[in-house]
Amino acid sequence: MAKKNREEDELMRTIIAGIEEVKGLDIHLLDLREIENTVCSYFVVCSGTSNTHVAAIVNSISKTVSKTLREKPYHTEGESVAEWVLIDYVNIVVHVFQRHIRDHYNIEGLWGDAVTTEIAMK
Repeated sequence: MAKKNREEDELMRTIIAGIEEVKGLDIHLLDLREIENTVCSYFVVCSGTSNTHVAAIVNSISKTVSKTLREKPYHTEGESVAEWVLIDYVNIVVHVFQRHIRDHYNIEGLWGDAVTTEIAMK
């Protein structure tokens, strides 16, 4: 179990580094581990200012994780429109939104039972 936690922590740090590399905004970590019947352990939620910025964030996350951990996402959705892109790393699912789409879907509110941590930008 400890190895799994270390691997998740390392993946989490690497995902956040990828977001910060291209100035992703308003990064939140939602810990879903104490909620019954969830499909993953964590959500990472962040915003970009445009579809170009969202695409840059997604690209940065993918490249940073691949280069650092030699890991590829299980699945990615929404890249063609780049308003809401979901990157599935199985235990960690990343949601990259344009602000207005994030406000509309309110993922943090829908998962209000999760322990939420705001990640301060470096």
